[in-house]
Amino acid sequence: MSRVPTSREVPLVLGESALLLVDLQNYCCRRDGGEYRGMDAETVATRFGAFFRTLENVTLPAVRRLQEVCRRAGIEVLYTVIESLTRDGRDRSLDYKLSGLHVPRGSWDARVVSELAPLEDEIVIPKTSSSVFVSTNIDFVLRNLGVRHLVICGVLTDQCVESAVRDACDLGYLVTLVTDGCATLSDERQEASLRAIRGYCRQRRSAELVAEIEGLMAAG
Repeated sequence: MSRVPTSREVPLVLGESALLLVDLQNYCCRRDGGEYRGMDAETVATRFGAFFRTLENVTLPAVRRLQEVCRRAGIEVLYTVIESLTRDGRDRSLDYKLSGLHVPRGSWDARVVSELAPLEDEIVIPKTSSSVFVSTNIDFVLRNLGVRHLVICGVLTDQCVESAVRDACDLGYLVTLVTDGCATLSDERQEASLRAIRGYCRQRRSAELVAEIEGLMAAG
């Protein structure tokens, strides 16, 4: 008989959990990334300064600590990146074409930021839709890995992260969102998104989750 939880407030289980890092890549997480190409430094600072301060001072350090403890615990770490399957982006979703989102296959923009660089045998999944569950085979991959609990971090909270949380929930995963492990363009947008998806996921700060995983390791 399968286990049916009665609450989303369910702790992780070693061997059934994975950490998913959403779009933490050069394209949108570096000031010289493709999303900001053609903008002068002053424009980037004015429009995206708050985002980069949060990303660099809070989000990336939090995700790095979580990435490290998951690796020690044997928890799978997976990555999504915005990346076309072609150089010219002809395979992109209509939404990405209309939005002008194109990261050529194999480009610098498509790489995960250096602070969170994947290990050789970790899985990186390219996507061309807001939700990684729409344009990739990630659900198939996670089920093959035996994953039931999915921890999600990344950018932007109210776009690709929120889409992944909702779809993962609908597909039957127990989702934990790391509140300081994701970022968007303003504090107002961050708080609104966290409120909107509270009913879909367990929400924890990175320090709480690190302590939880360390406790699971100590308990064997």
